[in-house]
Amino acid sequence: MSPLHRALPALLLSSLLACGPSDPEDCSRYGISLSPPPATARHLTCSSTACGDGQNPPTSGDHCGDTLRCRVHDTEQNRCVWLHNLEHGHAVFLYNCPEGCPEVVATLESLRQEAKTGSNGAIRALVAPDSRIPTRVAALLWRRSWGADAPDANAIRCLLQHQDAEAPEPELACLP
Repeated sequence: MSPLHRALPALLLSSLLACGPSDPEDCSRYGISLSPPPATARHLTCSSTACGDGQNPPTSGDHCGDTLRCRVHDTEQNRCVWLHNLEHGHAVFLYNCPEGCPEVVATLESLRQEAKTGSNGAIRALVAPDSRIPTRVAALLWRRSWGADAPDANAIRCLLQHQDAEAPEPELACLP
């Protein structure tokens, strides 16, 4: 047997391993970092105002026991509810445009299509307005956030590579 024939199985194995899932990209160049774990992440009543981790927008912490449907919402949603979506590994895309911004919403909806899909076939991400975010747009995962005055597809795609990574209840399906 020639040396090439002896090396062939190892070459094939290394080629197959190279095609496997890759590690998520480091997104720090977009200002995305991992927040410390929350002190608690309890379920509260949905009327509670004591939700979140103290950040704006919140990315973890105490939250409502309900979740939102994973779709585009045209009215502001309860932060305590979408925090529960984050706990399940869903992505949340927010926008703050009191004067309206259909182009921003369309871009976020397009990027929402790139989020992971649940076992029920529904895309595990939602879009909603939020008048309290300090930027025009924000993209969130459990313990991760990105915000800016305009959507940045590269930053949001980088963030989505981390979907489910820190979520306490990852990969859960979402109702459409």
